[in-house]
Amino acid sequence: ELGWISKVYVNRPAVVRHAEQIKKWKTLKGNWQAAWLLKAVTCIDLTTLSGDDTPSNVQRLCFKAQHPIREDLLKALDMHDKGITVGAVCVYPARVTDAVNALKAAGCNIPVASVAAGFPSGQTPLETKLAEIKLAVEYGAREIDIVISRSLVLTGQWEGLYEEICQCRKACGEAHMKTILATGELGSLANVYKASMIAMMAGSDFIKTSTGKEVENATFPVGIVMMRAIKEYYWQTGNKVGFKPAGGIRTAKEAITWLMLVKEELGVEWLTPELFRLGASNLLGDIEQQIFYHVTGSYPLQHELAMA
Repeated sequence: ELGWISKVYVNRPAVVRHAEQIKKWKTLKGNWQAAWLLKAVTCIDLTTLSGDDTPSNVQRLCFKAQHPIREDLLKALDMHDKGITVGAVCVYPARVTDAVNALKAAGCNIPVASVAAGFPSGQTPLETKLAEIKLAVEYGAREIDIVISRSLVLTGQWEGLYEEICQCRKACGEAHMKTILATGELGSLANVYKASMIAMMAGSDFIKTSTGKEVENATFPVGIVMMRAIKEYYWQTGNKVGFKPAGGIRTAKEAITWLMLVKEELGVEWLTPELFRLGASNLLGDIEQQIFYHVTGSYPLQHELAMA
């Protein structure tokens, strides 16, 4: 439906003004804060995307994914029997087998997500992207985070972008597909909206802000625009598409703000791991520190919490 794309107009000053208001929202306290933080934990894609990843640190990540918050802290909150885990473990394709085996050995059903399709730049031939996706699925990934070719957006090749994402969707098979827009490299908020719409039309289960490797990653203006696109797509088609901000989200306060923004823009039904994820590698550590403080009244020493 190119008609949807050609008529797009984004009121940038209004979006920026709204984003500035979001930063001034009051911080939750006490049990309310703890509850929102535990909700955030269940929506985290716990991630390691480093060149020095090894089977051992992927295994450690998987253990942390299954036990994101210390058991005694959960007992103090009477949440120890609620099965709180992160939403998924996210790794490179070469480490998918390590993650799948570690989670299987632990008797855990947390899905493994794999980045693919030329992550993070997207500057690889389509044939290579499709082969990488198929291999990741073959290795056991149940979620695939693909990246789009930014050049197709910047040159207005919307039909080309649609076709590329459709082929990636087909290569994913039964796996859920999250489409990374790399919004910091798309040039304008209008392009962010258009790329969001194209990605959803092509069958994406989620749209995701960033790879985490760009200079500018998840920002509130971009989040607002992407969520408005999700809302419009839902009104037009009845299909709910998930949203995933990623990159630069490091503090518990930021996580709660993103949850509150999703609640305001999309509604409570989006506040589930099926429709909302937080892409992060360092966020869980800060959330666990805040929960430790809520329970004990003091912040933990460095050795008192497991590495996230």
